[in-house]
Amino acid sequence: MNKKGQALGIAIVVAITFFMVGMISINFLRDEVTNARTSDKLNCGNASAISDGTKFACLAVDLVVPGFIITIILTAGGLIALKFI
Repeated sequence: MNKKGQALGIAIVVAITFFMVGMISINFLRDEVTNARTSDKLNCGNASAISDGTKFACLAVDLVVPGFIITIILTAGGLIALKFI
C-alpha cells in the first residue's frame, strides 16, 4: 500500500471516530438546551409573555443542536475530502 492510500485510511478512521464522539456528545448538549428553555430560565413555552429579545434567544438556543450536527458532518467529511485533494 502506498503512502497516499495509508493516509486516506487513517483519515477515514479519524473522521469516523470524530463523527461518533460528536454524535455521542449531542446527548449532553440536548439536555442543556432543554434546561435552558424551561420556564425558570428563558420561558420559551410562553411566547406571549416574553420579549422579542428572549424570543430571539430561544431561536438561537434551538439552533445549537442542528448547528452542532452540521458542524460534525462537515468536519468529518472535510477530513476525508482533504485526503483526495
